[in-house]
Amino acid sequence: MTPEMARQRYAIALSRFSQVTIRRYYGAGSPRAHYEKICRGRELQYQPNEIVGPILQGDWKIILLAEDLESGAVSLPLLSTDKAIVRGKELTIAGIDDKTRRFGDVLVAYVLQVRG
Repeated sequence: MTPEMARQRYAIALSRFSQVTIRRYYGAGSPRAHYEKICRGRELQYQPNEIVGPILQGDWKIILLAEDLESGAVSLPLLSTDKAIVRGKELTIAGIDDKTRRFGDVLVAYVLQVRG
């Protein structure tokens, strides 16, 4: 399987699930200005055997299509200060994994650990 094929398969699979918005705040004051990018993604609960180390009970895992972020207002790389919005709820990004879902040197999807 080539990286392009993997990206296409992820795009098709993730388009069946909800949209996730990545929000990056900048500046100071209230209300704070921000950039947003809507991405295809899927939210999952962590399995009991995955709740170890920095993963807390109640945290969620979001698989986020990388190509949606590459063409957006939020510049890469993702930062832990960015927020994920799922079904109107703003969640804190506690961890960013950009290594697990790579094919060769091509990033196909991010895996985010979110809480809130």
